[in-house]
Amino acid sequence: MDKLREPLNDMQNCGLPAALEVMGERWSFMILRAAFNGLYHFEEYLGALGIARNILSNRLARLVEHGIMKREPLPDDRRKIEYRLTEKGLDLLPAMLALRQWGEKYGCGVPNNPVLCDARDGMPIAPIQIHAHDGRLLGPREMEWRTSEDVGKTLAKQEDEIVRPQLNVLR
Repeated sequence: MDKLREPLNDMQNCGLPAALEVMGERWSFMILRAAFNGLYHFEEYLGALGIARNILSNRLARLVEHGIMKREPLPDDRRKIEYRLTEKGLDLLPAMLALRQWGEKYGCGVPNNPVLCDARDGMPIAPIQIHAHDGRLLGPREMEWRTSEDVGKTLAKQEDEIVRPQLNVLR
């Protein structure tokens, strides 16, 4: 039988193309990084990022349009706008941290400074990792694709069954 895998040509029923449609270019990530670092105002983003005004305006509008950020007028001067992360935007933090950690490990090779730490004890956060539903840490060889009707079932490994491939990892 055929190996089970994601339908790679199905762009409608996969979250990755949808996420990349919104976040798939560098400036969106840089704006998000700045927001996670406490920037709120257009001029702050402009100065801190060195981004062209039209590109910043376009990317902020797109992030607002997709519900990742929201525009809030300041109570004391309604002409001034703050850009705030929404819950949807805050949910991107693990993805942002995973990409940053990957880039630090393989991209720039430079230790990060400042270091993101646990506010309670001041220790650096752990690497972003994949955990099972019960909290166990999972490696690439401990995952497989299943059809939705097979989720949660114990499946016998027989030759006539669909082969559920693991991730493409070195053996």
